[in-house]
Amino acid sequence: MQVQQRQLPTVEIFYHAIYHIMQPPTQPHNRAVGANAEDLAVEFLERKGMNILSRNFHFGKVGEIDIVAQEAETLVFVEVKARRSDTFGTPEEAITPRKQAALRRAAEGYLYVHKMHDRECRFDVVAIELQHSPPSIRHIVNAL
Repeated sequence: MQVQQRQLPTVEIFYHAIYHIMQPPTQPHNRAVGANAEDLAVEFLERKGMNILSRNFHFGKVGEIDIVAQEAETLVFVEVKARRSDTFGTPEEAITPRKQAALRRAAEGYLYVHKMHDRECRFDVVAIELQHSPPSIRHIVNAL
């Protein structure tokens, strides 16, 4: 029985593969983009006089709320959506009925965990278009 020898890749192919692995990504990772967008949204909302109570609140696997804020006596649950281009529509168009339901369940979880009853609440959206310099920010009050 004769053992077959494996042919090793040439140095040129190996160099090409390593070169591409070592190159930094041309676009920032989606999580980094999302975190940056949330930072912009927090600054924007604080300038409008809102008090930020929480960021990235998770209620189990039910859902996540990007920002929980307070404006006067109203508790505001904020969904932040950002886009690097308008190829797939505006940021707010990405909030599907399924996402809206998850936001509502997560908000109920927030109220439950923090023992808040009979609080006036609303859902806002902060839409950020990152392709502009500076980024374009829209605050849609009572969006859902």
